[in-house]
Amino acid sequence: MAEVKQARQKTENDFVVDRAKDFWTRNGRKIMIVCGTIIVLGAAYLGYKYLIKAPKEQKAAEAMWKAQDYFAQDSLNKALSGDGQYPGFEKVISQYGGTASGELANYYAGVAALKQGDNNKAVKYLKNFDTDAEQIQAKAYKLLGDAYANLNQNENALSNYKKAAHEFPEDKQTSSEYLFTAAYFADRIMNNKQEAIDLYKELVKNYNQRTSRYYGDALKFLAQAGVYKTDN
Repeated sequence: MAEVKQARQKTENDFVVDRAKDFWTRNGRKIMIVCGTIIVLGAAYLGYKYLIKAPKEQKAAEAMWKAQDYFAQDSLNKALSGDGQYPGFEKVISQYGGTASGELANYYAGVAALKQGDNNKAVKYLKNFDTDAEQIQAKAYKLLGDAYANLNQNENALSNYKKAAHEFPEDKQTSSEYLFTAAYFADRIMNNKQEAIDLYKELVKNYNQRTSRYYGDALKFLAQAGVYKTDN
């Protein structure tokens, strides 16, 4: 008589395997598409980084060196517009926007335009400048404030002076100088006495005679405004 085999009882592991198979049956194609997409995007990013971006950064740096040289010589027209053989900052900006050198060219172009008295052009380029180097960014804000002040756009000027003061407070001498500039501008140009008092008080609170050469002047201006208590 033939032996009848009993069906094996499924274990928990069997159920796990079955669920995994069922999941893969239902979602395997989607998973493969997602994985394939990740691989393609990763390859595209690496290709862009090493085959496009890096060479473009190199070309931008090479294109800008002569403009920097003219800037150092105070030949501002050539620094901005080039000399017919080498490009100026403006062309570097238009051709290599998005590169580190193209970004830096905005700063140089803004400073050059400000020195030439072209405040609208200075605003255009300095507004477009952005860097993780906080000391340079603070300087750019201050110069942008100067350009706005020359255009009698006082609110924009004050806003950028304050940005300059707060961008890199670790540099106490320079930050306090920008803060004093903001306070003095609010006081003497805008006649906004309360804003000026608040800024002078901020300077006195955050700095002292050792960390800021403007500390004594801030106290003097506060005294002239009748403010002697500066701790609130």
